[in-house]
Parts: sequence; structure tokens; C-alpha cells
Amino acid sequence: FFCYCSLEMTTSMWAASYCTINRGIDAETAATWASLFYIGITIGRFICGFITIWVNDRNMIRLGQILIAAGVILMMLPFNNTILLIGLITAGVGCAPIYPSIIHETPANFGPALSQSIIGIQMASAYVGTSFIPPLFGLIADHVSIALYPFFIALILILMVIMSEQLHRKTVKSSKDLV
Repeated sequence: FFCYCSLEMTTSMWAASYCTINRGIDAETAATWASLFYIGITIGRFICGFITIWVNDRNMIRLGQILIAAGVILMMLPFNNTILLIGLITAGVGCAPIYPSIIHETPANFGPALSQSIIGIQMASAYVGTSFIPPLFGLIADHVSIALYPFFIALILILMVIMSEQLHRKTVKSSKDLV
């Protein structure tokens, strides 16, 4: 949750600044494009509601991470700005399944008895990520360069993938040990 919320908030809070300062897009267009990141999340959540009938939570998280990676790669490309816009929307669609899937898989990962407490810890982690990581990127952008925006998001994504895959390996191993 820490990584996911850090990624979502940093992406949304700094998208317009990145578009304006680094890519030369006028402020009004940049603000519109940044809001389309959230449209991507909204559309993605609607679509994911149907996909989850056939795909489990772990694979929904992985699918989301793959789409975020594709979106970030598109944001990194120095081509025309339409590719940047597609990258922002794709990253938003990728964010869509992650939050609900993490919550939904908590009882399976930690057991029903602990799930309520674990969800409380997940929410606290989400608030910490939301509160501290976007301002941290602001410091980096101010002292180094806003051009690091997609690379910073990629770094958070890599950390999220590593952490979620470790959790999934541990829960698979622990469920096998119980049998």
C-alpha cells in the first residue's frame, strides 16, 4: 500500500508540472492531461470489475503493474506529447486493479483472524506514502530535475513489484507448509 499510494499520488500531483516544465505543454492542457490519469483509474476500475470474475487478485495486481510499467515507459519516450498523454492514461488504467485487489486478498494472505488488523496497517502505510513521497519527489525535482519524474515513478513501481512478489511467494510457501 505504501508503494501503490506513493506511486498514485506522485504521478497525479506532479504530472502537470512535468508536462509543463519538461515537455513544454501549456499549463491548462497539462492540468487536463494530469486529470486524465484519474479518468484512466476510473475506467480501469469499471473494466476490472468484470475481469475479476476470471482473474484472481494476484494476477490483477500483476496486470496493473504491467500496465503501469507500459505507461511509464511511454512517459519516458522523447516522442511527441500524445505518447505522453497515452502513457498517463495507461498508468492510470494500470493503477485501477491494485488497491482493491490488495484489500480483497488480505484475508487470503494473512488469514481472516488477522485481516482486520492488517488492513489497518495497510491504510496507515497508504497515508504515509501519500503524505511523504510526493513532497520527497518535489525536493528531488527542485534540486536535481523534474525530468526524473517518470524514472522516480518507475523506481517506486519496481519496489512495489519486488514487495508484492515476495509477499505472494511467502503466502504460497506458508499455505504449502500448512498442508
